[in-house]
Amino acid sequence: MKLIEKLGLSALHKFKPETAHDLSIKALAMGLVPLPGAPFGTERLACEIAGLKLANPLGLAAGFDKNARVLKPLMGAGFGFIEVGAATPRPQPGNPKPRLFRLSAERAIINRFGFNNEGVEAIAARLAARPNAYPSGIPVGLNIGANKDSTDRSADFAEVVRKAGKHCDFVTVNVSSPNTEKLRDLQGPAALAALLDGVLAARDAIGKPLPVFIKIAPDLEADALADLAGVAMNAGIDAIIATNTTLSRSEVADLQARETGGLSGAPLFDRSTMILAHLYKLTGGTIPLIGVGGITSSDDAWEKIRAGATVLQIYSALVFQGFS
Repeated sequence: MKLIEKLGLSALHKFKPETAHDLSIKALAMGLVPLPGAPFGTERLACEIAGLKLANPLGLAAGFDKNARVLKPLMGAGFGFIEVGAATPRPQPGNPKPRLFRLSAERAIINRFGFNNEGVEAIAARLAARPNAYPSGIPVGLNIGANKDSTDRSADFAEVVRKAGKHCDFVTVNVSSPNTEKLRDLQGPAALAALLDGVLAARDAIGKPLPVFIKIAPDLEADALADLAGVAMNAGIDAIIATNTTLSRSEVADLQARETGGLSGAPLFDRSTMILAHLYKLTGGTIPLIGVGGITSSDDAWEKIRAGATVLQIYSALVFQGFS
């Protein structure tokens, strides 16, 4: 890690977590974060997922740049691909603050943001205006969700696709966030099949070959995971992201672990990797899998790949280890 990065992280950690996150977005926007300016790549690292060609298999997970405000610097941060959002049809403030907690000793994060975002129209406009769009640049995907007060959450997902699908390179159906009440109920087989039908119909209507991914929870029981895998295969989903944050606190002792919300970071690694490996067996390698959850080193990354991941995503490690 570069000295300027160490100093920057040390300074950020003196602020409350959400304030520090907002400051990091501003620093990126102002060009204050040292970045390589292009994706890191070699012939051996080049790969492909769902028809998208990547310089390397490491992506940035959704949640860091919720509103697509720093697309240009993130596209030059070294990642093979990035994911922004989650976007909902209408803007919403999310859950009351405080809603982000840093468990430094555990290298973990708890969040209960609740899909706070500026709405799909604002986010779609920024995606449309991004410089050096794929294929000349790296793929940029959009994580999609539903408004908290929606009377038809499945329809919300399709609406986001209709409004933003033309301007991104893949979309991720997020039915696994634990921070919107009853959202995870949409992972049930009947509800998920209906939701995916609507999303795929919206995708087909925009006339663009847009890969559709789905992001799953790490807290699924074996039968529920098998059901979900079957629905995804039947629907023709292009990839599954395993996994989102966990509601479990079995691996953390920090007093802040009592806060409600989803836990991410190093303590999530074993649980998410187990789900990834099980999912690979269930799908027989017929659907590409994206491994995410607790990756903090190259050894962690390799273990995810050995468990069945085609490509990877990180986020929480950046909070403690920086971009480099």
